[in-house]
Amino acid sequence: MRGPVTMLNTFVTAETAQAKGLPATCCVLEVSTLLRCLLDEAIDLPAHYDLDGREGKIMGLLVDEIATMPQLSLNAPLPADPQLARLCCALLDQPSLQVDIDEMADALNMSRRSFTRFFRAQTGIGFAQWRQQACLLAAIARLGDGDSVTTVAMDLGYGSPSAFTALFQRVLGTPPSRYFKERR
Repeated sequence: MRGPVTMLNTFVTAETAQAKGLPATCCVLEVSTLLRCLLDEAIDLPAHYDLDGREGKIMGLLVDEIATMPQLSLNAPLPADPQLARLCCALLDQPSLQVDIDEMADALNMSRRSFTRFFRAQTGIGFAQWRQQACLLAAIARLGDGDSVTTVAMDLGYGSPSAFTALFQRVLGTPPSRYFKERR
């Protein structure tokens, strides 16, 4: 997360998570209007509540709604290796599609093939996908700050605003011009 953030947590027992089919690893999920309302309501619930009462029903519905939410490709996991983590953090600070695998491999004195395997082992995803996700994370932050789609697309290295819009819509399900309007 970048910039000012308010973070709220919902703790779910491992048994409940498994029974409901919740993701086993950290991920970003879509938040429906109902889920947002349930989260807002859950904020004021006591830590220990009657499982059969209103609070238990709210929490049960909250977990059920979480289980139906699609995962979003908004995760750029950082590697454990310190040198690779530094490179990834630099790319997160200045995301660009122009940074390529060979450039990253050279910075670590690795062959392209070794870097590709190493990067996937460290992050769980390939470099191109990671770079795309880093760019999308930056794009969302900048669009939220009011930057234009054209400016964001060009700054991140997309060939055109329409190429950026097509990718944004494919990954997030809505064009960037409507992304924040639909979430309010």
